Order: sequence, then C-alpha cells, then structure tokens
Amino acid sequence: MLKVLVASLAAFPLLVTLTLVLQNPPTNRIGEVFEASALENAAHNVTSFNAAYVGRYWLYKPSSYLLSRLRSYEDLHKLCGPYTKSYNRTQKLLKSHLNASSTKCKYVVWISYSGLGNRVLTLTSAFLYALLTNRVLLVDQGKDMTDLFCEPFPEKSWVLPVDFPLKETFKILSQYFPHSYGNMLKKNISNTSTVSLPSYLYLHLAHDYDDQDKHFLCDQDQTLLSRVPWLIMKSDLYFVPSLFLMPSFEQELSKLFPHKDTVFHHLGRYLFHPSNHVWGLITRYYQAYLAKADERIGIQIRNFDTRPGPFQYVIDQVLACTLKYKVLPQVDWKRTIVTQSEKANLKAILITSLSSRYFENVRNMYWEHPTVNGDVVEVFQPSQEQFQHTKNRLHNNKAWAEMYLLSLTDVSVTSAWSTFGYVAQGLGGLKPWILYKSDNQTTPNPPCRQAMSMEPCFHAPPLYDCKTKKGIDNGALVPHVRHCEDMSWGLKLVDNHDEL
Repeated sequence: MLKVLVASLAAFPLLVTLTLVLQNPPTNRIGEVFEASALENAAHNVTSFNAAYVGRYWLYKPSSYLLSRLRSYEDLHKLCGPYTKSYNRTQKLLKSHLNASSTKCKYVVWISYSGLGNRVLTLTSAFLYALLTNRVLLVDQGKDMTDLFCEPFPEKSWVLPVDFPLKETFKILSQYFPHSYGNMLKKNISNTSTVSLPSYLYLHLAHDYDDQDKHFLCDQDQTLLSRVPWLIMKSDLYFVPSLFLMPSFEQELSKLFPHKDTVFHHLGRYLFHPSNHVWGLITRYYQAYLAKADERIGIQIRNFDTRPGPFQYVIDQVLACTLKYKVLPQVDWKRTIVTQSEKANLKAILITSLSSRYFENVRNMYWEHPTVNGDVVEVFQPSQEQFQHTKNRLHNNKAWAEMYLLSLTDVSVTSAWSTFGYVAQGLGGLKPWILYKSDNQTTPNPPCRQAMSMEPCFHAPPLYDCKTKKGIDNGALVPHVRHCEDMSWGLKLVDNHDEL
C-alpha cells in the first residue's frame, strides 16, 4: 500500500508538467472545449491529472449524477477496502464458510484473464456492476498488470491483498467449479434460504459460458446474488449492454448515462490512468511524432487469420477504406514532384500492428507519390512485436501506451472484433471506421463502415429471454441496444436509434 501511495505522489509533478506542456489542440477543436477534468476530479486523487488528454479535449460531459455516485463509491471503497475492519470481518466468512447477507460490505473480485484489451473492458464491466449493486471492486492483477495503471480510488487500494484466502483457488476456476453460480443453478438450489447460501460464488462470464452461467445477466437472479457477500468474476466479455436490458437497473443507468454510448468513455477514463512508465512512453512518443500535426489519423490493424502474415488483402482493404472515405489523402500516381502550397496540412498517421509490413506499405505510398491536395503526410508505428505476448509485462506496457496514443487521434480506423481498437475508440470518444472481417482472404466490399457509437461490442450475449426462457433477439428489445457493426450477433450501446 505504501508503494502505491509513493508511486501516485511521485506521478503528480510529472503529470502536471506534461499536461501543461503537451496540450496543443488542433484549431478546429478550440470551440469544442469542455471541462476536461470534470470526471477525473471525482476521484480526488493526484493521478487524475494524466487524463487531461494530450492535445485533445472532451466532447462529452459526464452527468452530475454520475459524478455524485462515483464520489459515493469512493466513500464506500474507503470504508470497505483492503484491511479495513469491515473487510477483515467479511473476509472471515470465507474461512468459516458462513454467509452473512446483512454484512455492510460486499465485494466483486475481478480476476485478470485474457488479453489486455479484454481486461480493460471486463474490468470496466465489473466496476459498473459494482456501482449498480453497491459492492466494492477488488482487482486480482496477476503477475503482468502491476505496473500498467495508477490507483483510481483515493486512500484505499483496489488491489486484492496477496493473503486473500481464495487466492490459490483462482488457478482452477472454470465453469465446472463447484462454487460457480451456474453449477448452483444446475443443482436446482437457487430457491434455498439465505442461511444455506455460500459465502462466495464464482461467476464464469467467459466466452465459453453456458446457459446457466448466463443467468447472471438475468434480472430475477440478482435478488439471490445480492445475498452473497463475495462474488468472484472471471470474464473476457464486455457485458455492459446486457446490464441495460435489466429492468431493475434501468432507472439508475438512465440517470448515470443520459447518453447511452458514453459508458466506457467515462468509466474508462475514470479507472485507467497510465503508470509513470507507460505515461512516459505515451508523452515522449506524442511529443516527438504527433504533437505538431494539423490532423492525427490512427489505423489499428489486427488480423485473426491463423496463417503467417502479413497479407496483401489486408493492406488492400485498409487503403480501399481510407481512400474511399477520405480518411487518408489521395496520392497522385502520375506526378513525382511535390507542389508546394501555403495551405498544406501536416497529417500524422499512427499505425499500430504486430507486423511492420502494413506500416511500410502506407509509408512508401506517401514517400514515393505526392498527395493530390498538397498535404504533407508522415507515417509512424511505435512497435512491431510480431506476435501477441499476453502475459509479458513489457509487451503489455507497449500495448497500453499504443491504445492510449490511438485514443489521441482525430480520426481512427480499427479492425473488426478487436478489443484493442474498442479500448482506443472508447477512451478517445471516437466513432471509428471499422474494417470488416474477411471470411475468404479477400478484401470485403464495402471494406469498412463507420461505427454507430464509440461503445465496445459485447461479443457473446445471451440469445434468450430470461423470463420465458425462449430464444429472443436481444438487439431488438430497446432502442439503445443494437447489434454490432463488426459482429452481427454481438450487442452494443448506441445513443439515438433514429441515427441508425
């Protein structure tokens, strides 16, 4: 805890200085300035300075009710956080296997699982659920998340203590775990009395969850779950859209988020502050390569083809999308001499990909040919890791820095199904052009479309009605929950269905 506090205090002068030095908004955004620190000020802690984004201002303001509820949560976290009297008392229930549903403090324990993009999205989902159910969120960071983020809550850490009684159990958690909620339903004991309920339940919310596990997302099941002091959650899914389909949460969510498509934008910026090391990667790169540009364009390329790449059809798709929809300036394929123009704009293209070949193709195009309108184009790629190393700390540091850098761009292009892209667009308040997933190693036609909202996609939502237990199209129940652009069966939040 002392190390966390020292690290946070050490970040203070650096973050203040960098924020002041690096704010260099494009002129067309000056009239769009809002209070950039409004949501972060709700945290009352020094790390909030890093979210006054480099060279970018908010286009969305959090509701006053959301700010109020976050402050209330902080008070609850301070009361119930690690090693408080309430925490110590509730933790004893795990050792005695007793249930005390009347305990003042109840918890959601989030377990680090899957890739970094998935972790950011699921941690946000877990926090929103904690906020809605008056639980305290504790984070089991694993071995590769300890130097990614600063502490988001004042005074009390969100990190699960190393002496937590169930730590060793985390290694064997799966949908077949005896204490899982799904298994409890299979044994038909959901109508048991409070006394017989366990002190904790495991929530298996990963992509392979079954119909019983999915009952966590049913409104009527929340009454029983509310009586369990400890909920242990493992997930690789952004299940927020299903929370918006629960009647018991409907009124609260409407007050928290009058604009339905800002959930991850606000909560993500509130929760995830880069550590000093990652913040250094971000600010040095931004200052060196992006700060002076008139426009910053982000292109995130993630390919799920299992064959060794890179692939020509991918670069063809990227160029087909960006040139067709004028995300990138057209080049003059016939001329080789640049015509100087006083009105020429400097465009910086930031490409993130495991491969360097896509970057090289775009860079060479603008190196070998002038633009039609005289714009000057610079192309950059921070890293080329070749392969995803999910549990490598340095790899995750770079990935987090690149997500953040992408969020600072003015226009973005992202890959279908990619949680990396979802995080960047949500943090930056961007509605990206989404590259459709290719099913036959050819460029799709059309190659892309612009997103309906900046919200991430819930990749594996339930496909049934909790009450009737029959199949249903959950993307047609309410105007603000629709199917995703890049995954026809997925769900995402949108603000105004009239715009679809």
